[in-house]
Amino acid sequence: MKLPSRDVMARNAEEKTSPSRIRMPRRVVEKPLRQVTKRLLMALGVLALTTLIVYADRDGYNDNSDSTLDFLDCAYYATVTLSTTGYGDIVPYSDSARLINILVITPLRVMFLIILVGTTLEVLTERTREEWRLNRWRSTLREHTVVVGFGTKGRSAIQTLCATGLRKEQIVIVDPSTKVIETANGDGFVGVVGDATRSDVLLRAEVQKARQIVIATQRDDTAVLVALTARQLNKGAKIVAAVREEENAPLLRQSGADAVITSASAAGRLLGLSVLSPSAGTVMEDLIQQGSGLDLVERPVIKAEVGKNVRETDDLVVSVLRGHRLLGYDDPAASPLQLTDRVITIVRAAAPVTPLSTPPE
Repeated sequence: MKLPSRDVMARNAEEKTSPSRIRMPRRVVEKPLRQVTKRLLMALGVLALTTLIVYADRDGYNDNSDSTLDFLDCAYYATVTLSTTGYGDIVPYSDSARLINILVITPLRVMFLIILVGTTLEVLTERTREEWRLNRWRSTLREHTVVVGFGTKGRSAIQTLCATGLRKEQIVIVDPSTKVIETANGDGFVGVVGDATRSDVLLRAEVQKARQIVIATQRDDTAVLVALTARQLNKGAKIVAAVREEENAPLLRQSGADAVITSASAAGRLLGLSVLSPSAGTVMEDLIQQGSGLDLVERPVIKAEVGKNVRETDDLVVSVLRGHRLLGYDDPAASPLQLTDRVITIVRAAAPVTPLSTPPE
């Protein structure tokens, strides 16, 4: 088996050794550093306000050391009071000072503590909410699609799946790069960070409940191991994989893949066709780009088409799938059409699809 020299999926050693985890798509309202800075400024503002209030009524306080308060003493008293330390060396003794402590200093103390503890509470709340979302996602996810690899091939496959009507909530992406999964989250997809050759990573993606699995790794040996692991976990899922070298395609089929696409040879054939006939190359490129121009669509035969010749249908039929046999449109056995048949037709795309953003390499 011929292996490339470098696995592009393993972008760096740190990401390869990091534990796998599920990342749900979410909208970031504000950067964490900005939130911490804002809370710190608010806490300092409360401290400064308390110091000014104490300084304005400093005659109502008593300092055990010299009985008088300067600005530093007021700042010291505000600090130990707001932090609930309260050493007792500076105390309010006048009625006005005690009343201000009750009505003003105490609420400021509570506000100060809320500001300081707020970050921790927010983190705990966010973790609880994220855990709830994750449990709900696991309980409702059924018949979904797992895409291994979010590079050029994986993104193109997802774009085609979405063009056919598959919702983003029904797609789970597995990739070892945290940055790539963050990009996927930004596009609205659930991602799992980890090595897809490991069964525990695929189990996090709920591969055992998946309807179809797309393997779009950068190395052929990685694709083989992923196919073996995925087939072991899910016997009935449809597995489609891409390989670089055509000589590795049989091995990938033996590993459990139902369909294998050789990316290098497919691109080479399209290049050769475009040289011989640029127009034919344009048509082929249009056909494989789902959601724009002309599309190849597989659909069941409707009742009105039963008994008809393939040329008598409204759509342009290129092949007929009968059981496990794929019949060409010119095959005499393809006509008449049967109710259990499925036809592969060329139709006009309904609407264009907005392309996904380019991931960082």
